[in-house]
Amino acid sequence: MVFICSALSFGVSVMLIGEYQHNIDTKGRVAVPSKFRDDLGVLFYITKGLDNCLFVLPQEEWNKLVEKVKALPISKARALQRFFFSGAAEVMPDKQGRILIPQQLRDHAGLNKEITFIGTSSRVEIWDSKKWTEFNKDLTQESVAEAMDMLGL
Repeated sequence: MVFICSALSFGVSVMLIGEYQHNIDTKGRVAVPSKFRDDLGVLFYITKGLDNCLFVLPQEEWNKLVEKVKALPISKARALQRFFFSGAAEVMPDKQGRILIPQQLRDHAGLNKEITFIGTSSRVEIWDSKKWTEFNKDLTQESVAEAMDMLGL
């Protein structure tokens, strides 16, 4: 007897890594990279992210975000609640692995035809491909070395 299961079924954290280019259609549908689909699960969440991208979180990571924000005093939490939850969408890929990104989220990230999915360990980010290229131009060897020093690497 052979048992096949995902890392999520054992409570093991996912490791979302890699960079993938895809095209979004005029209705806002895009295929989620197959490398991400298993780790994201059947149901996951898309919300506004930092740096004008979108965050894509598996259920487990979404629940952690919700609990952390709920634990904050309302005076500190309200801006985060409004930012992350007001435009968030619960999504399920169709049989072709496509999801629909709501218009307000496409507007937030400035998504046009060419988009880039990147894995950032516990979440996926969705970027307009031109913005992703521009963002990486500002990333220098010195800034990476400085961050590595802070981590003790």
